[in-house]
Parts: sequence; C-alpha cells; structure tokens
Amino acid sequence: MIIFIYSVFSLLISFNSIVIDSSSQPINHYGYLIQSKELNFNIEEVLNSSEFISLENQNINFGINNDVVWLKYLLRNETENDEKYLFINNPSLDNIDLYVVNKGEISQTYKGGRLDSFSERVIRSKSIIFKINLPQNEDTEIFLRINSVNKTIITASVNDLQVIDRLINRENIIFGIFTGVIVGLFFYNLFLYFSVRDKIYLIYVIHTVLVWFAQSSILGYTTELIWPESEWLKLRAGVIFSSLVSLVGIWFLRVFLSTKFFVPKLDKGFYFIFLVYGFILVNAFFFSITVSYQVLLGTQSIVVLYVLMVALSVLRLGYSPARYYLLAWSVFMVGIFLFVFSEMGIIPTNNLTAYIMPLGSALEVVLLSFALADKINILKKEKENEQAEKLKILNENEELIREQNSMLEKKVRVRTEELEHALRTLQNTQSQLVNQEKMASLGQLTAGIAHEINNPINFVSSNITPLKRDIKDIMEVIEFYRNSGEREFSESTKKEAKQLEKDLELDYVLDEVDQLLKGMDEGAKRTVEIVKGLRIFSRVDEQDVKKVDLHDGISSTIILLNSTIPGKIRIVREFGELPLVECLAGKINQVFMNIINNAVHALTDNLDKIVDPKITIRTKPFIDHVVVEIEDNGPGMPEKVKQRIFEPFFTTKAVGKGTGLGLSIVYSIIENHKGTLEVVTEEGQGTTFIISLPLYQNVPKYE
Repeated sequence: MIIFIYSVFSLLISFNSIVIDSSSQPINHYGYLIQSKELNFNIEEVLNSSEFISLENQNINFGINNDVVWLKYLLRNETENDEKYLFINNPSLDNIDLYVVNKGEISQTYKGGRLDSFSERVIRSKSIIFKINLPQNEDTEIFLRINSVNKTIITASVNDLQVIDRLINRENIIFGIFTGVIVGLFFYNLFLYFSVRDKIYLIYVIHTVLVWFAQSSILGYTTELIWPESEWLKLRAGVIFSSLVSLVGIWFLRVFLSTKFFVPKLDKGFYFIFLVYGFILVNAFFFSITVSYQVLLGTQSIVVLYVLMVALSVLRLGYSPARYYLLAWSVFMVGIFLFVFSEMGIIPTNNLTAYIMPLGSALEVVLLSFALADKINILKKEKENEQAEKLKILNENEELIREQNSMLEKKVRVRTEELEHALRTLQNTQSQLVNQEKMASLGQLTAGIAHEINNPINFVSSNITPLKRDIKDIMEVIEFYRNSGEREFSESTKKEAKQLEKDLELDYVLDEVDQLLKGMDEGAKRTVEIVKGLRIFSRVDEQDVKKVDLHDGISSTIILLNSTIPGKIRIVREFGELPLVECLAGKINQVFMNIINNAVHALTDNLDKIVDPKITIRTKPFIDHVVVEIEDNGPGMPEKVKQRIFEPFFTTKAVGKGTGLGLSIVYSIIENHKGTLEVVTEEGQGTTFIISLPLYQNVPKYE
C-alpha cells in the first residue's frame, strides 16, 4: 500500500499502518497527504495526484491541529465474500469521508466519525466502522478524508463481521473490568466517607468518578452510553473531564499530603496550575477546542513531573503516607508517558498502549485507596498515642482532683445547710399555697350553686305543702259562696257579684295560684337536688374512709360545674358496673373536679378550632381495682409540658389564672389512696387522664 503526503508547505512522505487480521484483505501499498485550511482538495484532485512514494515500517503522528488528512489504501479481496468492514480503532476522529474507487471510478461513498448520529451507525459501537463492498480478485482503492482536531496515530483493519464482533467484545470486556473496579472503589470509599466524615474520602470519590468519565471519553464509551447524540459533548468531553480529573487529583494531593503545611512554597505552584486548567476549561467551553487540546497535552507532562517532585519532597520530610501516594502516582505517570509516546509515534501502537491509560488510572485509584487505608492506620496509631498521653495527664490531675474534692466537700456541706433552710422555707410557702388552692376549690363549689340556693330554702320547702292545703280550703269556701249566692242573692246582688268576679279575673287568678304553687314545688325540689349534689361532692360530714359510689361523685361534680360548661361541649358518660370503692369521697371528688375543670378550660379556649368538643368519662371495673378515664378531644399537650404537669407551681395558664398546684394536689391525693394517675396525650390529639384506685385500702385521714 502506497501513502501520498502533501503538507501546507511541501511534500511530506511517511508511513501509516493498517492492522490486518487473518481474515483481512492483503495490502499492496498505501499513502496519505495533509491538507491545510487554505487548500481545499476534492476527491477528483486526490485521484489525479501522481506524487506517490512507497514507505514501510514507519509511524506518522498527525498531531492535534485543524489540518485535514487524506489516507489512501490499495486492497485486493481474495476471499469469497464481498461484504467487509473497515474498522478504525480511533474513536476520537470527528468527521470521516470514505470513498471506494474501482478502476478509477468512485463506486461507494460513506460518511462517519464520532460526530455522526449514533443511531445511524452500521454497528452500534463506540468505534468507527464502515460497511464496504470489495469486489473479489480486484484491486480496490480506499480514500479516507479525516477532518478532526485529535488525529495523532490512526490504525485500521478490514475484517469480516465475526472478527469485528470479537474486537468489540474484547474492548467491552476490558472496559467492563475497568468500570467494575471504579464502581467498587466508589461505593467503598463513599461508605467510608459517611462513616468517618473525613473530607479526603469525598475528594477521592469525586476523583474516582471523574477518572471514569475522563477515560470513558477518551475511549469513546461516553458517546456510546451517555450522550450518543450530543455533538457539543462529543467534541469537548475528553478535554473537560481530563482537566477536571487533574484539578481534583491535585486537590486530593494537597489535602492528603498536607502540602500547605509541609511544602508551602511548592504548594503555591498549584495555584498557577489551577489557572492553566481554568484557561483550558474556559477555552474548551467557549472558544477553540484545538487550543485546549494542545495546551492540555503540554500541561499534563509538566504537572506529572511537578506532582512527583512535591510528593518526593513531602516524603523526605518524614510523612509516611507519601509512600503509597508516590507508588500510585508513579504507576499513573508511566501510563501517561507510554500513552503520550504512542500518540506521538515514538513507540509502536498496540493493545497495551491503547489501554494503558485506563489500566494506569485503575491501578492509580486502587493504590490511592490503599494509601487512604494506610493513612487511617497511621491516624489510629497517632490517636492511640494521643489517648495514652491524655491518660497520663488525667492520672497526674487525679491527685489534684482529690485535693479539690476535699475542699469542695466542705463547701458542699455549707451550701447544703443553706439549701435545707431554703427548702424548709419553700415547703412552708408550698403548704400555704396548697391551703389557698383548697380554698379556691371551695370557692368554685360555692360559685357553682350561688345562683341556685338561698338562705330560707328550708322554710320554703317546709311550707309549700301547708300552703297548698290552705289554698284548697279557700277554694272550697269560694265555691260554697258561689253556690249559696245563686240561691239566696237577689238579681242585682248576683249581677254585682258576677261583675266583681269579672273585674278581678277570679278564674284566671285561681289558675295562676295553682301554677305558682307547682313552680314553687319544682324550684324547691331542684334546690334540694343541688344541695344534695353539693353534699355528696364535698362530703363535709365524712372524714373517714368509706365505701363510695364513684358514679355519684362524678355526677355531682358535673352538676356543680354545669354553669361553667359552654353548651357546645358534650359530656359523654360511658359508665361500667362499678363496685363500691373505699376512699375519702371528698378528696376523690376534688380530683374529679380539678381534672374535668381543666378539660373544660382546654376545650373552651379552642371552641373555634374543634368541630365537636366533648369530654368522655369512662369507668371500668377490674378484680381488685377500678379505672376512671377522663378524655377530652382538645389540643393536647407537647411532650415537654406532659413531663412537668404534676410539678408544683408549673402552669400553662396566664399569670393570675392558676397557681400550678391543682394537678400536683390531684397526684398527691391519688398517691395517698395507693392508686395511680397516668396521662396519655399528644399535641393536636387530645388528652386522657387514667385514674386507677384499689377497691380496699386504709388511707390516713386528711386534717
């Protein structure tokens, strides 16, 4: 195969290799020419060119530039199959025009390259593949017009479909192994980051992800897997991710090796490198991708050596984690130089050089992971030494603490005496407040029945029956006079008597008297019920433990509170069959009064927010005790309030509306009755007080 070379200034002659598989077409001679922007060769001009020089066993590096390269291959198909595939193992070529020439005539034309639509490719692969027809036993010329920024070394082969499949599968397997290593390290170190919360692991995770994207972009797999139709990303992904992985790699180096501490002067050099990579990224995003490629290629070689120098400097200062870092970076550096040398044509291009970058990158991230693990061990030892030093200091301070404890004990004794005196004073004050609370409860009872009772109620009750009897006698006398007058009065007298009855409305007066007597009788009975409820509630005449019907106490409490309960609030009774319970009835009724009154206040303050405000009172019998549940569907209480409601002086009411002793007294009463008091509440879900009382007990008297 003969290659023809034309450059911008003069004729250049060199070599371009094509890989031939066992099933590939035999190659007779080859050639190529380079075309600048000023020269615009077409296929006819290339076909008519007579400047051909035959070369062998040389590699040509076409470089990173905007020149257009023409490649010419002379093939002869000596197989029985006309259908062949031209496999170009450089996925970074942007645009390729292929011309198949038989006997001086163009028989086939194709377009391809990484910028073409992925869905229209002959074979869905990151590699550039053309399907061509080669006549049997005839010489066929193939011309490739390559318009690409990055075209360095171009290798190709003509194969059958089975060979192409093997090549693609081999590349996919190698890439799959590389991806598996990256994914494993990514999740492992991400787990370590969330476990120890050390920034270095997060940087490593970011570096690992960017390594995958950078190598995948160079190999063309991002085009196949992630952005098959994005021309902008196809052109720039390699430069962008290569720059980003270098930036994050330097960031990792600075944090891992603490370069700002160990080598502050060399550390400042990284700021200049950051500016260079920033220029590369900005240029790649907005300006010339060619310039970005060229600057990146030169910068990488310098950065590799600079990083090596920094790591060696840190290691010489005795920082042992730099050993693993140097090993990882050396492996990566070897991979970079082999790759660059192959791209420049200094060493032959083969399978090793084709995959040396992903291999070197994978080894680098693995060794960096080992370096992180080694750093953990070092930090663990340092922490153990630090803890031992702290323990020594603690032992030294222990003696001082003993001496201080002796002094503190003396001060504590003095302070304890002061606190005991303050406690006695507080207890006296609390007792006074408890008595005030008792008087407040008594005042509530009096206010509840003040509008229902009056002093002469006993006089009224005792005289209603005689009054009825006397009124009945008077009615009999009036009826007698009526009958006698009909017989004995004169007509004029009868007329006057009837007129007098009419003027006095005697029939109406008699009916009214009857109605008044009935009203007085009902009022007296109502007053008697209220007095009875007051008597049951207060039990002022009972100072000893007695068997009591708790339902009577609950009912009397509700009667006394009836005037303070808004009409919108429903009282629901769910009473079970309770036995008589031994208790101090007055004290237990005080418990019911306080809890029900608190429920009424809670609902009253939120009537506009609750659709059906109600208080449910349940009683349940058990073998040796009874349970009374008082539940409201009010606003409930938060947990911090629930924990303190039984504390003396704790109140959620406004200043002047409560002393904070009501529930404290309630808790004390239940405790003295050997019972229990529980609160079940949740904010927005209401509150339930659960009272448990034993059936039998011996409760001391309350003075």
